Amino acid sequence: MSDYEGVPTNDDDLSLPRATVFKLIAEMLPEDIVCAKDTRELLLECCNEFIHLIASESNDVCEKEAKKTIAAEHVLTALQDLGFGKYVTEVQEAYDEHRKQQTKDRGRKSTKLSQLGMSEEELLRSQELLFAEARMRFQNQTTQAQPSDVTPVPASDAR
Repeated sequence: MSDYEGVPTNDDDLSLPRATVFKLIAEMLPEDIVCAKDTRELLLECCNEFIHLIASESNDVCEKEAKKTIAAEHVLTALQDLGFGKYVTEVQEAYDEHRKQQTKDRGRKSTKLSQLGMSEEELLRSQELLFAEARMRFQNQTTQAQPSDVTPVPASDAR
């Protein structure tokens, strides 16, 4: 894997979560079909290699455009360049759906904040007050501990 400059060499750092890939494999297969362990491992390796390939090509596209951040357009171009052009439309649709969901989620968060009836500054003050109260309770608990609760260990026995 010397093609991946500046990338950690630990395979676990570069791998998709095994349980997630195995779950996807199980969901895609009919119920009466079982996938052997070595086949699942091979599919996991293929998925990892595919992601490395797309990431590397996306990085090349990004560098050619003198950009510092890989954008979705770079990934779509990489798919096209690597011969996966028939998937570009489906990937674009999934990306658009993801963006819509993100926008919707942001809207929910801002709506939630406005429904609280407090400004952001008031919320921060309230949070700081709660932290201060919790800190005081914690300090009171530790100072109330009796010294007699702790049995000293003679120096000769402290091994």
